[in-house]
Amino acid sequence: MKKTVRSVVIRLCMAAVPLMVAAPAARAQHLDPLPVPAVSTDTLMKHIVELSSDTYQGRLSGTRGHERAMAYVGRVLEGYGMKVEQQQFPIECNEVENCKFNIYTPGSKERRYFTLGNEFCCAGMTGRGYVDAQMVFVGYGVDNSIFNEYKGVDVQGKIAVVMTGTPEWLPASVADQYTQLRDKARTAERHGAIGMLAINVSPSCLSYEPQNRIYCGELPHLGTFPILQLTMDCGRELLTTEAVDLDAAIQAIASQRTCSFALLKKAEIDVNAIYRSRARTANVLGRLEGSDRTLRREVIVVGASLDGPGLQGETTLFPGADINASGVAAVLEVARILSQSGYSPKRSVLFVLFSGGEQQWLGSREFLAQYSKLNNVEAFLNVQNIGGGDSLVVLGDNRYPTLWEICHSHDTASDRQYMAHNAEKTNPRGDARAFDNRHIPSLVITTLNGLQHNHVSTDIWENIDRSILTKASQLLLETAAELADGRYQGRSPKSKGNRY
Repeated sequence: MKKTVRSVVIRLCMAAVPLMVAAPAARAQHLDPLPVPAVSTDTLMKHIVELSSDTYQGRLSGTRGHERAMAYVGRVLEGYGMKVEQQQFPIECNEVENCKFNIYTPGSKERRYFTLGNEFCCAGMTGRGYVDAQMVFVGYGVDNSIFNEYKGVDVQGKIAVVMTGTPEWLPASVADQYTQLRDKARTAERHGAIGMLAINVSPSCLSYEPQNRIYCGELPHLGTFPILQLTMDCGRELLTTEAVDLDAAIQAIASQRTCSFALLKKAEIDVNAIYRSRARTANVLGRLEGSDRTLRREVIVVGASLDGPGLQGETTLFPGADINASGVAAVLEVARILSQSGYSPKRSVLFVLFSGGEQQWLGSREFLAQYSKLNNVEAFLNVQNIGGGDSLVVLGDNRYPTLWEICHSHDTASDRQYMAHNAEKTNPRGDARAFDNRHIPSLVITTLNGLQHNHVSTDIWENIDRSILTKASQLLLETAAELADGRYQGRSPKSKGNRY
């Protein structure tokens, strides 16, 4: 049967029914899950406002700001009566203390100074150092036998100017080698370049917004090779009055022609960054013990990434209100209700706030590597980026249709239908991908068209859509409550028999 959301008062009144009718009531509850109260929008927003404040400095993993965020969620979970622990692990961390960037034409006294956080930001894993040199535009920075953008130009001792991404027509086998900024930077360095400017041509942000992404590709780190990421508007200004402007260059490359040339302008870059290859960070875990003597050994994991894009310089803050303080708030609210509302789940529920989400979801992989009782994990519910967009989407129906249907049944209760209809079945992603790789049934609750403030400084709590935040959190709560109630059958014996 589909579950309906009733008030706490009704549930408490039902608990007072005389013992003589206990048997029929128990059977009815087996068919219809125990009701749970509604989530509190005010409580959700309290967590988001807190975690996106200056105190936490954007919650970059490995920094003091992130440590404060870990302490905050730990205190909240302990306040709900849970046993809290941490899973520590090393992580790559790069703190940009300051960066200056300007361009000029040789022989001219005028310089164009750009502002960190307004027109550009540093790549998450930029190298430190000072360079003053001519710029050379090399398209997407591809150096391959079928498409070589370094052919015919000299970048020795110069600054390579590239665009993010790769041409759409480039075969995936080639494009995959130039997806990340470190891939492009290593290629440029191999050709003798001493720094790189990457023009952000991604449609995922506005042309005037600097977009800060921490993950830049695999090691090794280029410690003394500065990498800046420019807005598209800034990139257009760079190529103004040059041989080819930016839009014309994009069109030329789209027609499978190289468009590489030396600029008349020079650039001066000065980056001060503190890089640590093995900074310390941790996942924060809070366990709510199940009430059933047998089922309490089984665990439902509810989790979200805690870290964010961080801070550059003293003023360029990437608050991460939607990415992903919104998901953290939902996890904490589910923890509050399941532990304090009188609802007593039969299975244990493990609430996990992952570190390293900005670095290919490292925290979820570390959780699975360190958690000693993976065979007891019956399902994973992940929530991310639920503070904006036009509708909810639950990813994972292609791999785990039974689990997805449980979530969907709550969505259609009382004709709410928060979830968008998606004809194409999906697989788990983000933090849930590692769980899926271990054959642990997983779902991701997120939003459609909700990345208006994706890794930019406008990702502030004032831009959170409270309505969709509340709907997503309620759906997470009701799904988690049913999975923990004991009727969900859990993983197959075959799944638990796998060894890793």
